[in-house]
Amino acid sequence: MRQFAFLPREWPAVFESAIKAESGVGAAEDIQRAAEESQGLGLFVRSLIGLDRQPAKAALDRFVAGKSLAANQIEFVNLIVDHLTEHGAMEAALLYESPFTDLIPRGPEELFTPVRVDELVRVLDSVRSMAVAA
Repeated sequence: MRQFAFLPREWPAVFESAIKAESGVGAAEDIQRAAEESQGLGLFVRSLIGLDRQPAKAALDRFVAGKSLAANQIEFVNLIVDHLTEHGAMEAALLYESPFTDLIPRGPEELFTPVRVDELVRVLDSVRSMAVAA
């Protein structure tokens, strides 16, 4: 398949065109079904290719900017970056599952104030919404 230089907003159209025109894999119905099951083609693409580490870190840099974090808080944030890098997006409910609960069994409230947890959820929602909009 030919290499494409895409902007995030162009991913769905480019991805669909690439599948149809060049690889011969996946009919239009297959692409539509994948988009529906993934809650959008942008999230589908992200689930396949993940998110580059730099944008994942940048999203969470805003969360940690100007804060002094303890080692376990840094480790928790790094787990989120790892997840975003591998999967492209993340539901906040995953913060209450492994590998996060391996570090903090009762969830992020063990490490952060409720206000900070809400802020973290907004960051995750923002990363997800950027993929949905793509």
